[in-house]
Amino acid sequence: MDSAAGGKGKKGAAGRKGGGPKKKSVTRSVKAGLQFPVGRIGRFLKKGRYAQRVGSGAPVYLAAVLEYLAAEVLELAGNAARDNKKSRIIPRHVLLAVRNDDELGKLLAGVTIAHGGVLPNINPILLPKKTAEKAPKEAKPSTKAAKSPKKA
Repeated sequence: MDSAAGGKGKKGAAGRKGGGPKKKSVTRSVKAGLQFPVGRIGRFLKKGRYAQRVGSGAPVYLAAVLEYLAAEVLELAGNAARDNKKSRIIPRHVLLAVRNDDELGKLLAGVTIAHGGVLPNINPILLPKKTAEKAPKEAKPSTKAAKSPKKA
């Protein structure tokens, strides 16, 4: 007869009597052993309308992939920072890490990293020739005559 009153007690407390200690919620990120937020990524997948339906494993897989890529980039950028005797990663270190790695460089080929600069690279043609040092002593006067008189 009084079904509304009988159902009210079970709804909020999920069948608990006397309002005992509430169970600690376990996130899907913790269940999957990840640092990246599985729930938030799932929400973005649904909200982005990439598909009509999103499976329960899709956000877990995507979070794992994103976490792996982030860890890889951060590890290489940390190594680049240490090589430059710095304790803090800056965009320059991220760029050096990405461009010096073959696979990451291919993945992020069309990406511009703000304040990253460019890889140090000098075309070998522009470098001064070292033939004068390695040549025999007889050839030294001829090489001096061939040089342009820029010093005078």
